[in-house]
Amino acid sequence: MNRELPKVYEPQQVEGRIYEMWERGNCFKGDPDPKKRPFSIVMPPPNVTGQLHMGHAMDCTLQDILTRFKRMQGYAALWVPGVDHAGIATQIKVEEELRVNEGLTRYDLGREKFLQRVWQWKEKYGGRIVQQQKKMGVSCDWSRSRFTMDEGCSKAVRETFCELYDKGLIYKGSRIINWCPHCVTALSDAEVEYQDKPGHLWHIRYPLADGSGDLVVATTRPETMMGDTGVAVNPEDERFKHLIGRTCILPIMNREIPIVGDEYCEIGFGTGAVKMTPAHDPNDFEVGQRHNLEIIRCIGDDGKINENGGPYNGMDRYECRKAIVRDLEEQGYLVKTEPYSHNVGTCYRCHNDVEPLISAQWFVKMEPLAREALRVVREGEVKFVPDRFSKIYTNWMENVHDWCISRQLWWGHQIPAWYCDDCGHINVSREDPAKCEKCGSAHLTRDPDVLDTWFSSALWPFSTLGWPSMTEDLEYFYPTSVMVTGYDIIFFWVSRMIFSGCEQMRRIPFHTVLIHGLVRDDKGRKMSKSLGNGIDPLEVAEKYGADALRFNLITGNSPGNDMRFYTEKCEAMRNFANKIWNASRFVMMNLRLDSYALPETETLAPEDKWVLSKLNTLVKEVTENLDSYEIGVASAKVYDFLWDTYCDWYIELTKTRLNGEDQTASLTAQNVLCYVLVELLKLLHPFMPFITEEIFQALPGRTGSAHEGEFLMTAKWPEYREELIFPAEEAAMEAVMDTIKAIRARRAEMNVPPSKKAEALLVTATPDIYVQGLHFIQRLAYASRVTFAETAPADTAGQVTVVTHNATVYLPLSELVDVAAEAERIEKEIEKAKNGLRIVEQKLSNDKFVSRAPEAVVNVEREKAAKFQELIAKLEESAKAMRA
Repeated sequence: MNRELPKVYEPQQVEGRIYEMWERGNCFKGDPDPKKRPFSIVMPPPNVTGQLHMGHAMDCTLQDILTRFKRMQGYAALWVPGVDHAGIATQIKVEEELRVNEGLTRYDLGREKFLQRVWQWKEKYGGRIVQQQKKMGVSCDWSRSRFTMDEGCSKAVRETFCELYDKGLIYKGSRIINWCPHCVTALSDAEVEYQDKPGHLWHIRYPLADGSGDLVVATTRPETMMGDTGVAVNPEDERFKHLIGRTCILPIMNREIPIVGDEYCEIGFGTGAVKMTPAHDPNDFEVGQRHNLEIIRCIGDDGKINENGGPYNGMDRYECRKAIVRDLEEQGYLVKTEPYSHNVGTCYRCHNDVEPLISAQWFVKMEPLAREALRVVREGEVKFVPDRFSKIYTNWMENVHDWCISRQLWWGHQIPAWYCDDCGHINVSREDPAKCEKCGSAHLTRDPDVLDTWFSSALWPFSTLGWPSMTEDLEYFYPTSVMVTGYDIIFFWVSRMIFSGCEQMRRIPFHTVLIHGLVRDDKGRKMSKSLGNGIDPLEVAEKYGADALRFNLITGNSPGNDMRFYTEKCEAMRNFANKIWNASRFVMMNLRLDSYALPETETLAPEDKWVLSKLNTLVKEVTENLDSYEIGVASAKVYDFLWDTYCDWYIELTKTRLNGEDQTASLTAQNVLCYVLVELLKLLHPFMPFITEEIFQALPGRTGSAHEGEFLMTAKWPEYREELIFPAEEAAMEAVMDTIKAIRARRAEMNVPPSKKAEALLVTATPDIYVQGLHFIQRLAYASRVTFAETAPADTAGQVTVVTHNATVYLPLSELVDVAAEAERIEKEIEKAKNGLRIVEQKLSNDKFVSRAPEAVVNVEREKAAKFQELIAKLEESAKAMRA
């Protein structure tokens, strides 16, 4: 034996040491191996601003389980880690630091010096989350760690932009985009979150220019009125069709604007007339394009009214709203105001209201790219787990708009486009150009904008493996095997990786998308700083151990569903770790082996065959569950087997042989105990890597052939073996165990201590099953003697009956309890319960109580009554048995 396990398992002392041992042993390396099948995962890169939160912990745990499982199965397993530059989030953090510490803005420093500060900030904080991930036990190949702005990823980004531009799939144009006045940048559709907010619907009178009447329009955004360049009506609307081609007066601005006919206006909806603000509404923009309406933008990038806003120039947009409503009312244009709730777009980063604005931006044409991205999911080349998310993905892709990819930031991949100062030509190039490709001028100005963070993230599955070069890694590991991510970024990221892989690589980026839910607090609320309900996974891991936290995150959880995080459950998982530790310690204290091996079948005892047969089934089922991404199901099966089958039963069943004088029987028991323990450690390892490795390192014969390596994490995954299925022995042992459990339960009901032994008569048609387990029944069911019969005794008076599925056990009552004393005790319990029931029934018969008390209080009393009735019935049944 190598060493004895300490009395208590201390994860705080073990986990760091074990992780360092794995790193020294190069256990995480993932390299192409033509003799092995590839398995690869690219980590969803956390933000460089990142601090590990419960969502990250869940994400990492699931990926680590799959990687460890496949590595042990003999795959060449590669898990590529990395971090994302996170454009807006990182820039905001550095700007805030500048403002607080130095009273400066990025403009005070200038672009170059500001970016130097951001890189310094990245070097200082960028590695923080990596150290936190290591504490969770993640088995990434850290030598391959990538950053979305490293040289290789930057080259991939530039190549993709230029390639899509050359194909006409990237263009620059003025269109309505989502604009965040707080972050001062454009946003894509996926970066806008919609919230239902209370507001108002203002009905405003627009006088006809010829003085013959007026039109009434309704709007939720009167602050955009100064940008109105028309009013639209439906050409089939009898009320208004005669007005098409005429003009009306824009209130306050006193500008004459045309009345146009367009089917966009629904007859019978609202007032029937719709004000057109092409610079501030995507639908109005489309109508404006059809009718050549003027485009007047009246809200600036900072969310304030600009010079086109007349008397409101310089006002905040919401300050302007109040002012313009007041002025409309004073001047007689406001017809009425109605309360109105509507969906308002907010920035996913700062949660301020987004402003739809006309702006010159860079876009990706999505319709051509969406076709292939839809096909590969519809035809099953890319599978979502659970499948219901494929419908969400498909619906999004079928209705996707062109993707606005330019951001008015400094931190990020600067767009590789240069404008010629002389001829205005846009030069898009893989290398920085020295002159204009059209006129030859050397006067070029680079576009100051950067690309959306998700543009580089979309290339992650292949840029991390060396693309645009066709590397050995790319050829071997691409497409990757599985992408593990939360459902909240299907649109942000998953969809973009799929169409980018299909377009750039002509192949899908991954075969499976495993979707997990959010980790919520114990009340079901999303964890957030504002609620103050966030739980630091590192604090939990420090207190209970990373293994306990990992196991908590995956048990009782299924793909795609949110989970509630209960700290108490971590205590239960720590108890499970202690159970494994104590069982392993007991086994090792009873081993007198230098190495272990599975004994020959003919030497195995019935209980050995039972546990090996059960283990064999477990191996098959857990492997199938993990292959199907049923990770919570797999972990629960290993948990149940370890706690119940191995610790509570098999160890107990072997104690007689371990301590007996038959050395052959003892050695057989030791070998089977050790063999089953190691196989269980292997099955448990992907879920709880630290404690399993620590126990494994202490076992005998660690470097022998049975262990196939120095580390548990690189040991061979257990495989189903036909020769280890023993159905008859398994069924027989289950029958014996059922009998033991039934007798013990009956004795517990009667408060009989284990020291009080009694004779047991087993009536069964299959006594042979029980004969081989006779000594177990006698020892574990506390029987002084066990006899068999094929029929029930003629006189069962004074007998306690215990029924199992294929046997009936008779226990003499007089040997278990003092009948008179027990009968007296039961009668007292019955009287006590009846008194309790009477008090509750008096309350429930009081009409005032039932009608006036809260329903929940009344229900509690009803539940009490039902429990008392159930208790009385059980006690009277016991009393009847005493009188028999």
